[in-house]
Amino acid sequence: MIRQTNHNWDNILSTGRPNLGFNLKLTVKITGEIIQMNINFQRAVDRYAGVPICALLSLVNRVVSNEPDGTPPKNILVILLSEMGSLVLAHPMFMRLKQQYPEAQIHVLMFAKNREVLDLLGVVPRENVLTLDDGSLKGLAGDSLKVIRKMHKLKIDAVIDCELFARISSIFSYLSGASLRVGFYRHTQEGLYRGSFINRPVLYNPYRHLTQQFLTLAAALESTTDPVGKLFPAPYTGKTPVLEFPREELLETYRELHNFFPAIKDKKLVLIYPSGGILPIRAWPLKSYFQLSKNLLDEGYAVGVIGLKGDREIAQAVVDHCKSPVCVNLAGYTRSVRHLLAVFHRADLLVTNDGGPGQFAALTPQLPAIIFFGPETPVLYKSLGDNAYCFHRQLPCSPCLTAYNHRTSPCDGDNQCLKQITVEQVLAKAREMLAMGKAKSPAAAQDGQPA
Repeated sequence: MIRQTNHNWDNILSTGRPNLGFNLKLTVKITGEIIQMNINFQRAVDRYAGVPICALLSLVNRVVSNEPDGTPPKNILVILLSEMGSLVLAHPMFMRLKQQYPEAQIHVLMFAKNREVLDLLGVVPRENVLTLDDGSLKGLAGDSLKVIRKMHKLKIDAVIDCELFARISSIFSYLSGASLRVGFYRHTQEGLYRGSFINRPVLYNPYRHLTQQFLTLAAALESTTDPVGKLFPAPYTGKTPVLEFPREELLETYRELHNFFPAIKDKKLVLIYPSGGILPIRAWPLKSYFQLSKNLLDEGYAVGVIGLKGDREIAQAVVDHCKSPVCVNLAGYTRSVRHLLAVFHRADLLVTNDGGPGQFAALTPQLPAIIFFGPETPVLYKSLGDNAYCFHRQLPCSPCLTAYNHRTSPCDGDNQCLKQITVEQVLAKAREMLAMGKAKSPAAAQDGQPA
């Protein structure tokens, strides 16, 4: 069995959804993952500590109510703790808030390890970002106290909690001191309790894309319907942001890549991301990646296997199977998200499981992407880019990872929703996208030039 290991960058590549807690490195002896124990611990903390704290704060709110006075907010806090890929999906919401409240300061509360994407998007000033260290309970507790003091110093008067039924974000929403608190709320649904102090409660809709739901959260600040956010928000007409690189930075990225892997410099490059990250059930079968890579190599393409340092075993398994000098292990090669996106500029196609890389590809629209969905659905999480194609087998059990079950799948690991996506289907779509996409000149690649 290929073993995936924990790494501080798990969310950078592998997640686009909330983790509901803390990235504690716990030892587990059973076959499988330290990662899985982390997730279970996070869920346990969120449930057994989060629920009573939310109940206590709800009681406090009844006794000492803090209602908005009707004036436009001057300091808005957006809580997006652990959704690395979903920061891209939230971009239209940030633009809408800036348009709707041009005089307001917008702040963001998030886990420190995830802020690089936010900085790359440039939607808020760097000094307006509040961060939490989720590496340990001690670090989280210390940062939480600092953040609470900071929020009160900033006089936050409106909070938009973008997490899907996580209690920790709901708790920060109340402790911010804001009188206007927007967030997803259970309404008549059983379970999913996160307090009764959200005074702009928005109905979570599993049938609407997450970007549209984020726009509804922004509109809820002034909504007067019951339930809040009943009306369509104004359509967003802006474009997905494109990360522009200085030419010299791309040149240096290409030179460095070709120095490390000289065999690929005269080849068109297909990147694949075969890891499932913290949720291995989301991964297209590794054997399918083997076959796809072998076919692409036979057709003259180079294949680069991306991932975290902890994914090097999986990536090496692909390389070992293909036995080709132009199939290279790039897992752990990229130093940051920015470096990964610069490497994206060298590639002609990305084939990836649902997760961060598929969302990041929207920032580099010249790179077409094939994204596999199954345990989760593109109805909610499809990339904003026009360059993405989603494979999704809508089996009766799909999606099985939802906000309602805190992403706890009942599947026994036999993910037929992904196994039924055939190599032949993917290869045909890859050929089509490679033919339609902007070709990278082998001569230019050899010289280290951006195409």
